[in-house]
Amino acid sequence: MSLCGINAVLLCSKPLLLSNPTTTSGSSKNVMASKTVDESDVGISCYISKLPGFRGILKQRYSDFIVNEVDMEGKVVHLTSLDAPPEIGEETVTMIDDTANNKSYASGIDKFRSLAGDADAKRLEDFISQINSGVEDSVRPIILSPDSDKSHRTAMHNFFKQNFKFLVTDVVDGPDASSKCIRVRLNNGGHNNKGRNGKKRKERGDKPFDSRGSENWPENVGKFLRFHLYKENKETQEALGLMGKMLGIQPRSFGFSGTKDKRSISTQRVTVFKQHATKLAALNERLIGIKVGDFCYVEEGLLLGQLMGNRFTVTLRGVVADSEDSIKASADALGRLGFINYFGLQRFGSGSVPTHLIGATLLRGEWKTVVSMILDPREGERDAVAKAREYYKESNDIEGTLRQLPRHLVAERAVLQCLKKCPGNYLQALKSIPRTLRMMYVHSYQSYLWNHAASMRVQKYGADQVVLGDLVYCKGDDTEKVTGCANSECEDDNDNDACDSNNLDEIAGADLPEERNNSVKVVTAEDILTGNYTIDDVVLPMPGSRVIYPANDIANVYHDLAKKDVISLMESVHSVKEFSITDMTGSYRRVFQRPIDFDWELLTYTDGNIPLVETDLDKFVKSKPVKMVRMECPANGNEDTNLFDCTKQSESVENDIKLQSGENEAKGERDAGERDAQLALKLSFTLPASCYATMAIRELLKTSTSVAFHKTLN
Repeated sequence: MSLCGINAVLLCSKPLLLSNPTTTSGSSKNVMASKTVDESDVGISCYISKLPGFRGILKQRYSDFIVNEVDMEGKVVHLTSLDAPPEIGEETVTMIDDTANNKSYASGIDKFRSLAGDADAKRLEDFISQINSGVEDSVRPIILSPDSDKSHRTAMHNFFKQNFKFLVTDVVDGPDASSKCIRVRLNNGGHNNKGRNGKKRKERGDKPFDSRGSENWPENVGKFLRFHLYKENKETQEALGLMGKMLGIQPRSFGFSGTKDKRSISTQRVTVFKQHATKLAALNERLIGIKVGDFCYVEEGLLLGQLMGNRFTVTLRGVVADSEDSIKASADALGRLGFINYFGLQRFGSGSVPTHLIGATLLRGEWKTVVSMILDPREGERDAVAKAREYYKESNDIEGTLRQLPRHLVAERAVLQCLKKCPGNYLQALKSIPRTLRMMYVHSYQSYLWNHAASMRVQKYGADQVVLGDLVYCKGDDTEKVTGCANSECEDDNDNDACDSNNLDEIAGADLPEERNNSVKVVTAEDILTGNYTIDDVVLPMPGSRVIYPANDIANVYHDLAKKDVISLMESVHSVKEFSITDMTGSYRRVFQRPIDFDWELLTYTDGNIPLVETDLDKFVKSKPVKMVRMECPANGNEDTNLFDCTKQSESVENDIKLQSGENEAKGERDAGERDAQLALKLSFTLPASCYATMAIRELLKTSTSVAFHKTLN
């Protein structure tokens, strides 16, 4: 479906301005009166293609936005079964195939041999065999060969993080004063049985105590139950919170790789600690808008960022364009040229107080102001929430406010509960917010800077070639030869938490974990002459202490914007590390992204209430004697309407849709009976973790992706 003559050129919705700071130091009054965030407010202003956009409604129904997680092996996650495996016991076990595990270990050991040599590879192989024998209590750490090359030790540390996550490494003194050795040991939940604050863990015998589940668990069964979570119009945390309440377990018992959009239908992998599959499967009779299935027991729980990406199936309704040819040309251009890899509006929150403004205030150390920004009344909130906020502002009655405040407002409730115990301790109140949530604020500010830098890069240098001073991921021999390379990972012989993956937040932490290990370099004149790098290799940094900036004027965007917000990217004004960019390592993000396995087709429909795409549940219901029907309202209706009626048969999709393949070039007039038919565009594509499908849609439509804008189209 290629078209000739479409060039990648700059198209900005408005000039990029750097004159307005995000907020005023020491005050949040202007923030309180602001409307919901718009794209230009957070640096989203340019396009790649100069082709005209067209009208299309994004997420008119939540079933128009389907997300399927792609796991680390590249498999798309689907819900295929609701059945629980046989009850577990000493004799009956449902585990991931041991043969596959052994094959995986053998492959990893072969890779390790090329990195460390035969002797250390043999030590590692024997070590893993001893672990697999089931006598973990007697497993002793192994010491690898002396290694005085710190860069090589860094590569070794990173190798274990990527290939053997059940093992941890540190550095010990070698046989002589000038050498050091890497020690490899089993990751049994703690280092010297101590937590982050150095306090000794509760113990039972010589094993760390874990309060997430019962100790009465078969030794030959994986401690984590992995399952596929299918949800409709619900946030991931909301769905898991509801399930946890039904199971009587804490939310922290669940593990997942990343959150999915609320207004969507999504399927993702989740793990839960020491729970029986039959217990979860029984929830399917009680859950509304949520189904769980595809159960198996595994040894490790999921962590944030442990995914390759997401597969999207997006349907744009009410499509209106000059011609179908213009739609086809735009769709083809998106597949060939891609889009600017902006952080989408979801990154900055949907309320009138954008998360990046809170992040900027945190970086300045204005703790009391941040608390006010989190708790004060906001525009556009539901009555119950608005009344609770107003009540607190007028009365300062924490207990009374907590009784009124909905439980899903996690940050607000955490702050109030802490202030109740420690009046006036605003910093401690902020630290009481769950880590992934409180880190979101600073990560959002990093994203704000990145978006503006990306827009300036496209505005000034276009989107079709590498220029002098760009940053690119190193290729081949460049990693060793070029001294200008910088690695976003680190080795710290004295601090094993320096590169702790638990520091990843829900989205920033999912920024292509494998790319955090890549080295970057500054593009030279020689690189441009040899053509060794393309526009696809260009990256920009997420600010931190261990990143380098472009060697051209794009670097100024970061520092100038931060300076206007009274923030320094080079030094912190306070000593609270988690709220300081200078204490974050930083990372890199590709400026341009092409959709993977991209496909599209035009649809015509006459009934706006009929789903246009089959979901995992629809496909499953076809082959099972289960009767369900989905009822939902358009985007400008009640988003919480979501019922499963077991007395009705779901309606057939095929009878209400006429397909017109994107590859079908046949033309003809529609029948007279189809005069009221509307046009829809279905897009299917995969994106790496942390890439936003809405930014791909924005490139196509050349319109805002804000919820408010698309509600006006209904």
